Amino acid sequence: MVGRITKGASIRGVLEYNAGKVLNGEAFVLYGNLVLGDCEQSDTFDMRRALLSFQPYLDTRKIKDPVFHVSLNPAITDCLTDAQLAEIAREYMERMGFGDQPYYVFKHRDIDREHIHIVSVRIDEYGRKLDHNFERRRSVDALQSIERR
Repeated sequence: MVGRITKGASIRGVLEYNAGKVLNGEAFVLYGNLVLGDCEQSDTFDMRRALLSFQPYLDTRKIKDPVFHVSLNPAITDCLTDAQLAEIAREYMERMGFGDQPYYVFKHRDIDREHIHIVSVRIDEYGRKLDHNFERRRSVDALQSIERR
């Protein structure tokens, strides 16, 4: 499994990207952690609720690039169920130190293989930036551990 992390300043931008995929039938909401509303396995996405879910973390923070967005791409030969993908997302976020953060997991079907996108924030509920040192290395380690299991 390959993970591609991007960071950014706008939660709206990354949510709009994924919402567009949902609207076009190329993705659906697989799971939501600590977000407003019931969104497990939904083919609709409520942008207003999503923004409200992240607002307490982003309101007045002066932290550069507070948005965490990762694409996790299984091998094309992997046949993973939605439940397995949701569990992979939960374990990945725990291992990355984001388990107690609000985040959305989107399952994308817009290319020749299904993959997931996870959207979260790098700021905890107290306004402190989460540890991002060696983030890419930690991601590789987490994914290798998940694959072995």
